[in-house]
Amino acid sequence: MKNFWTCGMSIILAVNVLAACDSSPIQNGRLENSEKHTEPEHPKAVHKTHFSDQLKLQHHREETEHFVMSKMYGPYGVYTNFEDSSESDTAATGHEILSESAGLLMRYDVLTNQKDAFQAEWARAKQIFDLPSGFSYRFSPKQDKKYTINAAVDDLRIIRALYDGGDQFHSKDYVELADAYGKRFYNFNVKDDKLYDFYDETYKVTNDFVTLCYIDLTTLKRLPIPAKQQTALTENMLKIIQNGYLSDAFPFYETRYHYGTDTYRSEGINTVESVLTILTLSEAGLEHPESIAYLKEHVKNGTLYGQYDKNGIPQNQIQSTAIYAITAMIGSVLGDLDLYDDSIKQMEKYRVNDKTSPLYGGFGEPATKQAFSFDNLMALLAYAH
Repeated sequence: MKNFWTCGMSIILAVNVLAACDSSPIQNGRLENSEKHTEPEHPKAVHKTHFSDQLKLQHHREETEHFVMSKMYGPYGVYTNFEDSSESDTAATGHEILSESAGLLMRYDVLTNQKDAFQAEWARAKQIFDLPSGFSYRFSPKQDKKYTINAAVDDLRIIRALYDGGDQFHSKDYVELADAYGKRFYNFNVKDDKLYDFYDETYKVTNDFVTLCYIDLTTLKRLPIPAKQQTALTENMLKIIQNGYLSDAFPFYETRYHYGTDTYRSEGINTVESVLTILTLSEAGLEHPESIAYLKEHVKNGTLYGQYDKNGIPQNQIQSTAIYAITAMIGSVLGDLDLYDDSIKQMEKYRVNDKTSPLYGGFGEPATKQAFSFDNLMALLAYAH
């Protein structure tokens, strides 16, 4: 779970990142007809990653994409959960839509070279989530409510997707959009060369800390700001990540850093957050060898659990699609076929292969019909990475 803590006038947010359906007609992009489970209208994805090709994963990827687009997609984007809800909880549920999902799907479209789908997803995301100060983290169709708070990690993901889309599709327009939204992001989510988790459009304030897995070093380095400010920002954030390293014995990371007290706080070490931090470090070539060795061992053995204490003692026996999808991406970034392959094998234990199930091709729990956007979109990225 990704949490947004108190902000401004005691507003409490909780975004269900691991929250883990009929689709309504979509005007352009992937789906024409919600009554029938048709294939996406765009051509088959151009798949480039040699690990995926080597392991012959294209069919699995296409089945998962079909599940997401035919069963978990509506007029506003990807549902948070296959199962519907009243959309009245503190955390996002049911057919609410997260800007997180839009950014993940945009990144998937770039990786699979689906230009039309990328453009359609971006147009929809802009319409649904755009605020003067950032992208709303959440939209509730039943409440007709766009939440007036952004999430730095989700804004950065959309900005990164626009930059990558510009590179992949040779489009100056996407790069210019990324620059414009990157400048806006810097103006609202960065103060004194420090990144903050969210900005509250209603109360015009940020929170007072940063969650380590929100620090996307790759995107921060592309923000269109003067070199001096960019250097200061990236150096500050890298220092915060590196000083949050727990130990060589348990090579994960603290959850968040509080600027006012110069302290780290973690109620528990959530694995999905630490592996996201390890992924961003891997992309920058700054991963701890101990972290990678730990992941390789526990992924291979299928013993990577959802939460630990700071000494590395598991606090539960829960495992998830998303955790192994992210370790697969780490393997891809590092060129480590064993880590990638082992991660995909563990991830696919949660894949629904029963063709009679409405969750067929997706990742979820058939008995309860729970299937979450984060799990399924991370799996798609792992297949395409």
